[in-house]
Order: sequence, then structure tokens, then C-alpha cells
Amino acid sequence: MFAAGPRPDGFSITADELRLRAIFQHDPSHLRLDIRGEHYDVTLADPQDENPLAAMVMFDALTPDRQTALTRFWSAIKGKRVPNDPRMTPQRRERARQMLRAVDGRRAGATYRSIGEVLFPGHRIDAASWAGDALREITIRLARDGVKLVEGGYRSLLHRPRRS
Repeated sequence: MFAAGPRPDGFSITADELRLRAIFQHDPSHLRLDIRGEHYDVTLADPQDENPLAAMVMFDALTPDRQTALTRFWSAIKGKRVPNDPRMTPQRRERARQMLRAVDGRRAGATYRSIGEVLFPGHRIDAASWAGDALREITIRLARDGVKLVEGGYRSLLHRPRRS
């Protein structure tokens, strides 16, 4: 959420400047921005205020994720290179892709074995050894986790992995 404040020295941005980058405006307070190909959803506390904006970050378990998003937004708005999102590592992205492919296969009626053959083309799995193959368990787990992802678990992709 962004709120207006006193004009600082140096670079600042106003609600009107954000509106110039809006590709969708649900109402005066809620904007979807396109900045150098990246999309950002922002909420303005007072959309009529013409003073420079300040970011408000809630302090809770998701504060580090919000700070990451704010840093990426700041880099984009300043025209700098946007750092990679650490919440979605290449490994997590690949696993999410495989989960969705497994879900698509199951919904199309494919067996776990045929899904495994598509997901892991370098591994030939004959019917006799499929039941004891580790790829069987991996394929089943990908399909199971993919269903969770489709049913709303995708929000977890937006959080940093947490160690318990």
C-alpha cells in the first residue's frame, strides 16, 4: 500500500505518475502497473493526494516477502535491472512446471506411468519395474502436490521457503 507524504529530497513518485503506467484500474485506489514488462498490483491509501508516495509495509511473518517485492518494484520504477525474485528459485519453478504437467496428464486420463515417461524422458521404465521405481513415487507426489497448487496452494509460491 502506498500513502502520500511530504516531498523528500531526490527521487519521488506520485499517484498520478503511477496512473500513467496503469494497464488496469479497478477503482481509483487499485492499479495494475506495467513497468518494463513486469506487472505490479498497487493500492493507494488516498488516490487524490498529489504528494509523493511512501510505502507502508505490515510487520508480520510475510514482512521479508513484502520487502523483496518492494525492492523489485523500486528497481523497476527507477529504470534499473529488477533483481531475480528469490522466492521462486529455478528449482521451484521447474518443480511447479512439472506439477502442473502431472495434473494436466491426470485430468486427461493418463496413468502415472505414462506421465512419468513424459516428465522423465531419459528414464525408460518397463511395466514390471514401475511399481518399485523411485520415479513412480516422484510422479505420484508431483501429481498430488500439483492438485494442491491448482486448488489454491499457488499462493505459497509467493513466499520464501521457510525453515522450521
